[in-house]
Amino acid sequence: MRKLPPALSSLADPFIIGILVVLTIGIMVPIPPRAISVLGIIGTWAVVALFFLYGGRLSTAEVVAGLKNVKVQGSVALATFVIFPILGAVSFPLWEHLLGGTFATGILYLTLLPSTVQSSVAFVSIARGNIGAAVCSATISNIAGMVITPLLVMLLMGASAGVSLGSIGNIILQLLVPFVAGQLLQPKIGTWLRAHRGLTKAVDQGTILVIVASSVAGATARGLWSRISLGQVLLLVGASAIILAIMLCLTWFGAKALHMPKGDQIVVLMCGSKKSLATGLPMAAIIFPASTLAAVTVPIIVFHQLQLIVCATLAQTLARRSQL
Repeated sequence: MRKLPPALSSLADPFIIGILVVLTIGIMVPIPPRAISVLGIIGTWAVVALFFLYGGRLSTAEVVAGLKNVKVQGSVALATFVIFPILGAVSFPLWEHLLGGTFATGILYLTLLPSTVQSSVAFVSIARGNIGAAVCSATISNIAGMVITPLLVMLLMGASAGVSLGSIGNIILQLLVPFVAGQLLQPKIGTWLRAHRGLTKAVDQGTILVIVASSVAGATARGLWSRISLGQVLLLVGASAIILAIMLCLTWFGAKALHMPKGDQIVVLMCGSKKSLATGLPMAAIIFPASTLAAVTVPIIVFHQLQLIVCATLAQTLARRSQL
């Protein structure tokens, strides 16, 4: 059977289809408030379990080895936690004018997130880049993001987003503490977890689906979707495309300007241009009030689908060029 093009295969991913199904059901089918509350509780504990598994699976030696490649790690960190946030802050007035305050807040929040792990590493592998550096860059970005992202949210968004010191405390309790607990148990459970990656993947994707279901159902109950037009959706896709295009250009040509080897350039391109749905949605569920959560997370979901499609195509193109 002939393989699908990278863009279509990304859309055909069961997880992507699952998100679209949950979104459709959440928008079309009213869910009782009690059920929404139960979904919220399940989502909270799923997040705790997920970050415990992240901590238990990650080998401390991988982090130490990755830190040695200072130029790559520094470039990815600069793109993720400095250039991206500056781009989000500078463009915020434009998106606020075109899309309204809540969606603009979602776009700004998106720019403050850490990089992805699974898709970044997968695309670096396809493009024949430095896989070891990619694993470390993406992983370190997510670990640092548990601290840096809430601080950036507090600095750039503050009370206007419903962010408080209590929100930061909840981040520590629900994300950082389980992760540290997993790291402490990593010598005993790490080998088993790395041999059963499907478990972490299932919890990862299941957590996202529960959070999407809870936030979308809550938005439906409050009548949010009736206030969103097709024009806003198209503008949101356009805004995501502009931000992604800018970051892809900056990371690729920036890495070239630093005279990095081709494999490291690919790492900076793939890891420095992405934002994590897996970290972004659980963190948003803790940071933002229920009244704005769904609308704030829509830009993350849109950007996630777009980055998968575009970067899958780029990875295949780079792989073909490396064979010439």
